[in-house]
Amino acid sequence: TGKSIGVLQGHTDLIRSVCFSPDGNILASGSDDATVRLWSWNTGECLCVLQGHTEPVRSIAFCPDSSMLASCSHDHTVRLWDWRTGECLHVLQGHTNLVRSVGFSPNCEMLVSGSDDQTVRLWDRHTGVCLRTLRGHNDWVNTVCFSPDGIIVASGSYDLTVRLWDSLTGDCLGVLQGHTGWVGSVCFSPSGDMLASCSYDETIRLWDATTGLCLQILCNDRPYERMNITGATGLTRTQVATL
Repeated sequence: TGKSIGVLQGHTDLIRSVCFSPDGNILASGSDDATVRLWSWNTGECLCVLQGHTEPVRSIAFCPDSSMLASCSHDHTVRLWDWRTGECLHVLQGHTNLVRSVGFSPNCEMLVSGSDDQTVRLWDRHTGVCLRTLRGHNDWVNTVCFSPDGIIVASGSYDLTVRLWDSLTGDCLGVLQGHTGWVGSVCFSPSGDMLASCSYDETIRLWDATTGLCLQILCNDRPYERMNITGATGLTRTQVATL
């Protein structure tokens, strides 16, 4: 119905990321107040506050087997938590700038992170050791994710490209070019044969994850985009933005 069923309050700064636990019973939120909060969504109760980061929490992710939660931060670190007890299991250090995105492999063996240091890192989730550092982007890495089989990692960057990586070797398998704005998010289809990316250029691109070919571009029809409206009066900023 789209009706609000509750308002969860407790953070003291803007909230950047939310995600449900795999069983759907717990909601996690990460905030600029440097904490992660765990909530019972049906009662609205805050079950736990995970404290340890010293700067804003940018992104959070549950492990698919529900064993742990990952958070990444402007403090250059990724933290792995036992979310049931609130214990920090590992602090993953190595990035040299803020970490924007984090995600687990489907088999829960690895973790991927993307950073403003222009690198993607793969970590052993059991030990917290960095397994591989993937270099190739020449601007901030905004988003990362694993393919459903865990073999491929996709990363999207402020350099306007999406890169595909072999998670086992660290090799770059392809550079997907076409966006004319920063890449905001990437995700694989459930079958793994297609990748979607969205961008500040106001488009979504669908790619063949094997060949790297762009299959389709999804965008709003803007028939007046090339019209010169310099000096036009009576238009609001919102109206101008839709032309």
